[in-house]
Amino acid sequence: MKNAWRSLGAGAGLIILLTFVAYMPAMRAGFIWDDDGLITDNRFVKADDGLYRFWFTTEPVDYWPLTYTMWWLEWRFWGNNATGYHVVNILLHAVNAVLVWMVLRHLQIPGAWWAGLIFALHPVNVATVAWISEQKNTLSMLFCMATILLYLRFDEEGRWRWYWFSLAAFLLALLSKTAVVMLPVVLLGCAWWLRGRVRWRDLLYSVPFFILSAGLRLVTIWFQYNRVMEGHPVRMASFMSRLAEAGLAPWFYLYKALLPFNLSVIYPKWDIDSHRIISYLPGIILTACLVLFWWKRKSWGRPLLFGLGYFVVMLFPVLGFFDQGFYQYSLVADHWQYHAIVAPIALVAAGCLPTYRRWKSVGMLGISIIMILLGVGTWNRSGVYRSDKTLWQDNLVKNPQAWLAHVNLGEVLWQEGRMEDAIVHYEQALRIKPDYADAHNNLAIDLYQLGKVPEAIGHFEQALRIQPNFAEAHNNL
Repeated sequence: MKNAWRSLGAGAGLIILLTFVAYMPAMRAGFIWDDDGLITDNRFVKADDGLYRFWFTTEPVDYWPLTYTMWWLEWRFWGNNATGYHVVNILLHAVNAVLVWMVLRHLQIPGAWWAGLIFALHPVNVATVAWISEQKNTLSMLFCMATILLYLRFDEEGRWRWYWFSLAAFLLALLSKTAVVMLPVVLLGCAWWLRGRVRWRDLLYSVPFFILSAGLRLVTIWFQYNRVMEGHPVRMASFMSRLAEAGLAPWFYLYKALLPFNLSVIYPKWDIDSHRIISYLPGIILTACLVLFWWKRKSWGRPLLFGLGYFVVMLFPVLGFFDQGFYQYSLVADHWQYHAIVAPIALVAAGCLPTYRRWKSVGMLGISIIMILLGVGTWNRSGVYRSDKTLWQDNLVKNPQAWLAHVNLGEVLWQEGRMEDAIVHYEQALRIKPDYADAHNNLAIDLYQLGKVPEAIGHFEQALRIQPNFAEAHNNL
């Protein structure tokens, strides 16, 4: 027993150590994008009654009461010092990697420790770990993995305390971020993986999980529509367009999971033509793969079905069927696959293990090279998240049509006193998206400060034609 615990501690310690090494640049980073709005400039985070408002009112921008509680506490420790927030988020990610290892180990999936380490070092996860606002991702993942572990313990021992602990952990995951709403389906998938079938009692046990999932999902939909989107839909896509998008998105995420190159905060927004049959081809191929793996589920198709099933199920909330604010910028995002990426990582780790066992020296060399490449990729990508300036400059290199990146970089340049350069980016943003009220307002401020008052008035008025309730533009005008 001592040896087992010593081995467990050594494995967990190595994962945590390597995680912190790979994310060292992030510990020296500052706040980016919406970090200020959600945390340091959030009046509820600073308020003495902030906890009550987060949990029991609809005043916050979204319903993540447990994540907000973390930020409320952290602000009292770190204030405006970004380092503390980054260290907490990196630690959460490192613990999540250990929990990934433990879950896969409990499911008797080969290469579980390697999968946990790959999850820890994978560059795609930088979008979650190096971005303080995405602490909602790392926190929900913590309770997500705990839910699975506790449920598997209940399934193995039959002790009801593990069931209730699992249900409580799932509630905490939902209260951190409702991206885990599909976890009840995953629990049924785990039951199928362990026994080759889903019993009636498994379905009965899952009912409270589905009830919690449905309730918190409805709350999230309300907050997204009324708070984030302010009652206005961010796109007018038909159901068929959304269906085509849902078939394409998993392939995009799988590609980034296997080949994490040219990562970006805002990817080019897809223009999907629902009238062309070829638009549905990715979804048809995905469905065919699932059917094939189901047909071969008693042999080689079993792990592929379980892995791909988990991957698609956990991605379901961000496949485009339900609108959310980020869709105005892009239909995909790296931080959206933080929970789902476990599946392709586990499949790769398990698939490579036989080669490693057969040629240990060559296998160890190959694995070491892969880990070094992943670690270096994460180190470099973490450096991109050092500041708003480095983030948006990198984004525009990879996606010059990202109008939000132009506006945000323009704001950075304006703060540096480089008004002429800021104007160039605001004007470029308006060429791409002429109806962006914030860009008109920012451009008008710069023009006014340069003494170009008539031009400034014109852009303030244009901002108000687009967004009549734009209080700042009214005040500026």
